Amino acid sequence: MISDTFTFDSVRAIAQGFSDYVSHKYIRTADKPDIVVGYDRRFLSKDFALTFAAVAKANGLKVAISNSPLTTPVISHLTYKRNALGVMITASHNKYMYNGIKIKEGGKSATPQTTAEIENYISKASVVGENKNIREIDFTRAYISYVKSKFNIPKIFSALKQPVVVDYMYGAAAELAENVFFSKKIIPIHTSFDPLFGFVPPEPIEKNLARLSRAVVENKAAFGLALDGDGDRMAIVDERGRYLSPHQLAPMLFEYLIQNKKVKGKLVQAVSMGYLTKRIAAEHSMMVEDVPVGFKYIAEKMVSEEIAFGVEESGGYSWKGNIPERDGILTGLLVAEMASNLKKKISEIYASIEKKYGKSFFIRKDQHLPKGISNKHSFAVKCRKKMPKVINSKKVRETKTIDGLKVVLEDDSWLLIRPSGTEPLLRVYAEAPSKVSSLGLIDTACKAALSVVR
Repeated sequence: MISDTFTFDSVRAIAQGFSDYVSHKYIRTADKPDIVVGYDRRFLSKDFALTFAAVAKANGLKVAISNSPLTTPVISHLTYKRNALGVMITASHNKYMYNGIKIKEGGKSATPQTTAEIENYISKASVVGENKNIREIDFTRAYISYVKSKFNIPKIFSALKQPVVVDYMYGAAAELAENVFFSKKIIPIHTSFDPLFGFVPPEPIEKNLARLSRAVVENKAAFGLALDGDGDRMAIVDERGRYLSPHQLAPMLFEYLIQNKKVKGKLVQAVSMGYLTKRIAAEHSMMVEDVPVGFKYIAEKMVSEEIAFGVEESGGYSWKGNIPERDGILTGLLVAEMASNLKKKISEIYASIEKKYGKSFFIRKDQHLPKGISNKHSFAVKCRKKMPKVINSKKVRETKTIDGLKVVLEDDSWLLIRPSGTEPLLRVYAEAPSKVSSLGLIDTACKAALSVVR
């Protein structure tokens, strides 16, 4: 939280640890990568970014900072294009009182190994000082060119008969609006600079998108697009203002990419994702792999393997041909292109997916616990022993302990129990063909988990 655990002193300590890591990893000056520092629209984000850059500069690193707020994918793109290391000051989708630091490398989040090494240096850091002679540069030009190379944006929106409402949720993506979503058919909302985010967390989930849903219906729009606080995640509502979960949107995009973009390779998705994408992969004889929650695990696969499509439950998407990073703006343009090329309403596109591959009703519940869980794997194993062999009149087909406990039933319905690593909280997920069945799975999961905790 800003001014509590996230302070200028903590930023200096992190910057020094980061600088020590770079200096020791790249001993020769000629080998040291450029450092690019970005920041979002949060309270004091630019000041924190300048402080980080000043410490890195004092350590002899070549540092440049953005001259305006920007999205996290802009920094990720720079690390890919320039072979630089990236630092982004943002708390992404979290409430206004929080802030944080993301480290980027190779067009994606830093690997767990890299972050662990940096954390080790941070614990031993002694700040050497600050050099405030920092270059401020427009980082967005290269990124905008990259986006425009992927989509014919004027053609997409000219082909749509109805407007599109874009909810920036007061986030940094609004800084790119004029250069990306510049069509007269775009109706923007929540674009102003408000570090309080209108007192609504800039997280594109159903409960935060009431205004977007109303705007879509009032303007008879083709669909509504919402972008999170740092622009790397997104969500949509259809022409009726109905929210589509990632478990519904992902199969639409995946099928479109296969049929219209001819993508090939493996489907890789977070363990909290569901069965429709897997059924599509099976239909097209494509391999599937589940990974732990966190887009960094998907990104690592995209670097080392031929991945057609990567998706996580929180609204992060990437596909073959892009940098290995989730990007809300790129995904929003893919939705627009899909609607434009298929000449169908969003509800019609999903209806065709549902008819071919089945229905999906996804629920997530955060269950507070009387105490925290220190060993996630041990907890998952204990929960597995508490699980009945038949749930919702369906036999348990398999269980997985990749990240928490996932229980898959014979009809592909599933539940997932994931303890938080930082607070006494349990994240419970379920997907089934109906709301009643999903609620039944949630209830079963909570009962099993709570019996272990007590």
